[in-house]
Amino acid sequence: MNWQERWTGWRNRILSDPGFQHWAARLWMTRPVARMRARRIFDLVAGFAYSQVLDACIRSRLLDRLAEGPMTSRAVAAATDLPEAGAERLLRAAAALRLTERLDDGRWTLGSDGAALRGNGGIADMVAHHHLLYADLADPLALLRRGGGGGALARYWHYAEDVGQGDGDQVAPYSALMAASQPLIAKQVIDAYRFSRHRRMLDVGGGQGAFLCAVAAAAPALELALFDLPAVGVRARQACDSAGCGDRVTIHGGSFLADPLPQGYDLITLVRVLHDHDDDPAMFLLRSIHAALPPAGRLLLAEPMARTRGAEPAGDAYFGLYLLAMGSGRPRSFEEIAGMAKAVGFRRIRRIRTAMPLTTSILLAER
Repeated sequence: MNWQERWTGWRNRILSDPGFQHWAARLWMTRPVARMRARRIFDLVAGFAYSQVLDACIRSRLLDRLAEGPMTSRAVAAATDLPEAGAERLLRAAAALRLTERLDDGRWTLGSDGAALRGNGGIADMVAHHHLLYADLADPLALLRRGGGGGALARYWHYAEDVGQGDGDQVAPYSALMAASQPLIAKQVIDAYRFSRHRRMLDVGGGQGAFLCAVAAAAPALELALFDLPAVGVRARQACDSAGCGDRVTIHGGSFLADPLPQGYDLITLVRVLHDHDDDPAMFLLRSIHAALPPAGRLLLAEPMARTRGAEPAGDAYFGLYLLAMGSGRPRSFEEIAGMAKAVGFRRIRRIRTAMPLTTSILLAER
């Protein structure tokens, strides 16, 4: 038995002892730690209820209505089609989560976290489709035993189990969600990396072009292109034209899991794509990118990564089960992705720090 095993065994025996827990909660020196630990454990137990409170706030548009100005419980009830007692119950629950706040005169307004959430529109779009994830997680052991997929979330992200081309109606829901949530990532990446050092950039799996359009604004001289399924490319063309950058964007249609990538780009970006795929297709994609790049061309890969310090739950706890339910992919650490990139021939692999590693980390590699 090594020192780590002895230490963790001793620690766990102490922490699980009811007598120690009682003593720690009473002693002034250890009471803050005991209370913090109890809060963390309770949050684990109650987390699903918290998520459902947030879901109710999003689907009722409660936060949007409160952003327009303070409201009474009766006005909230009328606006959300709830009985007044139900509205009051939701408002109080949301206040406990800092989503709402009660003013001294009894009216309700946005809480600090509610205001912050409204500033990140992509979060609301993610929450709005979480009922699919919750349906798959109703029996998490069944999901784990069948190896993932086969449920509501996999049908939503249909390409995860069926890598077909898809038509416009099939790709519309997930394309729209990716576009709505992309600003959460785009700003972090653009703030962390100077895109203007490149001449031509290809965004692989770029969806409706939300990330590409953000880069277009940050690097006006950069020539831009997007590679995605043909039906997605049609939507990307419309979105880029509407954003005013369509004349700078070339759309390439194809499957990056079957077709070679277009060449001639000194920067290829992969934003929230690799973790959606299992190891074999992920390696195929990295090889394709390496083959498409010129000597000294760069790969910029951005996505939430497992075992990121300070953001550990977002990796293996959230995305671990989300991607399992989706039926494809897994969260990977920076070290794992770097090892995969090195195996296909990339060199000078390094991490670029972002301001918000909870939402994205960046790996940069050179051909």
